[in-house]
Amino acid sequence: MTSHEIDYTIYGEEMQYVEIELDPQEAVVAEAGSFMMMDNGIKMDTIFGDGSGQDESVLGKIFSAGKRILTGESLFMTAFLNIDQGKRKVSFASPYPGKIIPVDLTEFNGKFICQKDAFLCAAKGVSVGIEFSKRLGRGLFGGEGFIMQKLEGDGMAFMHAGGTIAKKQLQSGEVLKVDTGCIVGFTQTVDYDIEFVGGIKNTIFGGEGLFFATLRGPGTVYIQSLPFSRLAGRVIASAPQTGSKQKGEGSILGGLGNILDGDNRF
Repeated sequence: MTSHEIDYTIYGEEMQYVEIELDPQEAVVAEAGSFMMMDNGIKMDTIFGDGSGQDESVLGKIFSAGKRILTGESLFMTAFLNIDQGKRKVSFASPYPGKIIPVDLTEFNGKFICQKDAFLCAAKGVSVGIEFSKRLGRGLFGGEGFIMQKLEGDGMAFMHAGGTIAKKQLQSGEVLKVDTGCIVGFTQTVDYDIEFVGGIKNTIFGGEGLFFATLRGPGTVYIQSLPFSRLAGRVIASAPQTGSKQKGEGSILGGLGNILDGDNRF
């Protein structure tokens, strides 16, 4: 194996974190900002990209890391190396309510494709790259754009997604229609495209968008019930506007209306 072998345990229900056990000289790489805690004896280091291209030239490493900008990620990642004599543990937390999904790349022929912000952490040696969409319609209307992330190697990787996670095993030719924002990831054997919803009433009044994502088997697909964009949209829509009055202000009920509505902020 080219990737480090790591053991892990996932804790929690809605706000999960993953605890990774490292043997001496084993390492894990993670996105900046996902670190939670670690034992003494672990060295933290900022590296270009994912650190998988050890044999690349300096220019090659810069180019590999630079591709991460296209996915909206930082040029740098953080590596955690166990420099002690015994086993040590390091933990990484979910960025918002949802589930952490462990992915053993050896089960998927060394490659898994996921949405741009799904990656959380992985064993040192796993390559975190970009996957370009070759279809115009999928890139424009697929919800994920022309660029997704790809995880390659023979080690463990961990993704995070919102809400509850559904894992679907599609048979050859089997088609699953999904909201474009609910896709977490899928294996390289799955054919991903988009389909117009159709129907004037559905298009204008349906409220579900103009397109489905269609996933055609064979392969494995992960679906999330609460995309972060949907969560953020609801939070923004519910946030009080600056300088605006609360519900009930200026009305006959006044503050009583807030109490009846469940909002007792005066």
